[in-house]
Amino acid sequence: MEYRLLGGSGLKVPVLSFGAGTFGGGSEFFKGWGATDNIDEARRMVDICLEAGVNLFDTADVYSDGESEMVLGKALEGRRDRALISTKSTFRLGDGPNDVGSSRYHLRRSLEASLRRLGTDHVDIYHLHGFDAMTPVEEVLDTLNTFVREGKVRYIACSNFSGWHLMKSLAVSDRYGWSRYVAHQVYYSLICRQYEWELMPLGLDQKVGALVWSPLGWGRLTGKIRRGQPLPEVSRLRYQNAEYGPQVADEHLYAVVDALDAVAAETGKTVPQVALNWLLTRPTVSSLIFGARNEEQLRQNLAAVGWSLTAGQVAALDKASAQPPIYPYWHQRQFTERNPAPV
Repeated sequence: MEYRLLGGSGLKVPVLSFGAGTFGGGSEFFKGWGATDNIDEARRMVDICLEAGVNLFDTADVYSDGESEMVLGKALEGRRDRALISTKSTFRLGDGPNDVGSSRYHLRRSLEASLRRLGTDHVDIYHLHGFDAMTPVEEVLDTLNTFVREGKVRYIACSNFSGWHLMKSLAVSDRYGWSRYVAHQVYYSLICRQYEWELMPLGLDQKVGALVWSPLGWGRLTGKIRRGQPLPEVSRLRYQNAEYGPQVADEHLYAVVDALDAVAAETGKTVPQVALNWLLTRPTVSSLIFGARNEEQLRQNLAAVGWSLTAGQVAALDKASAQPPIYPYWHQRQFTERNPAPV
């Protein structure tokens, strides 16, 4: 397994991380991801990950209303020291007026509850699951910095921020000498490359590593979706939650899948393995967070590393997946002499 530094921190993380959103399966939304609620099955998945060198496990308080954290915690019993745990807060978990957001009140209660469910005294990476425009950035970052000083959190990160959200937060941390976000958990895949327009250059400039969620495009790049074929029987796209996920034009998807098929045939790899490997060639990417419904799927995803695409294959995938940028990015691309592409 290859390990990379997480942003500007000294923490090394594996290029593949296990997403425990499949643990628990406590609601229709998360059943679309998977429903590993058996502790022995979860422990077996963790065993396989650790054997392969995948020691970063990602979850969140809202995944199956805390069940994901509980299952992951039990699956890691007796080997917590071998694992890195990433969890998140901010989204609503409860009916009270303060059971949502990134206020000091909510973050403190959320972290303490996550630690209890995980059965640990600290988390290695603590994410804000989304931006809270109702709470002052200074309150949020002061709270997160306190968690770090207390030893309950090792590193802080964010998820799903816009460029100005992230840059404002980094500036506040710098102003007061507080802990900075070292990572940004982002949606990025061959069928959705908007991350490259602003967040990737920002990540390069500010040393914020990308932890990529849904690197197979919400299940669209599994190799099972093609022109003229019905959706597979087992797919998150069959669940109602698909309407809340990223939308993709059919022709764009099929063009990318065609290119993936061609490269898969050349390399002898599967479509998802090629799609994951392509992401690992991109600037700022520290780790890809993948889930798995079963052991077979887990082992297939693990085989996405340990080999490399050729420059020609990367170029073919780049061309097939290119998307016209929105303003002001299309205008900036006309001035590449002083606005070069991220490398």
